[in-house]
Amino acid sequence: MTVQDLAGNYAIQGTNQEENGNTYHGFLTLNIDENNRINARWKIGDHIQHGKGFYKDQILVINFNYEGDERKIYKGVAVYRFININTLDGFWSEKHGNPLYLGSEYCVRIAEPQFLN
Repeated sequence: MTVQDLAGNYAIQGTNQEENGNTYHGFLTLNIDENNRINARWKIGDHIQHGKGFYKDQILVINFNYEGDERKIYKGVAVYRFININTLDGFWSEKHGNPLYLGSEYCVRIAEPQFLN
């Protein structure tokens, strides 16, 4: 699989970086830039996150950030393993999250017309 194969839209289901691991659903869009690096955008409810990353040997690593409700910028890293061309399985951690836990995300490719957010 090449980095260009990763581009597309994905439906995500994840758990937060906390003891009870509250679940969430949303969308992830991956685009490839001119340097074969990944540009990522998550949309979870009204919440938007952006990230940049790279891909090698079926592993995708994305450094992400977002602005919280109190106007504070949060940063973290997400790591995904590509199960196949349509499925990613990953985990993530934020700098100020609970260091005892990791968040998780499972992503499945969706067709462009289904991507409504």
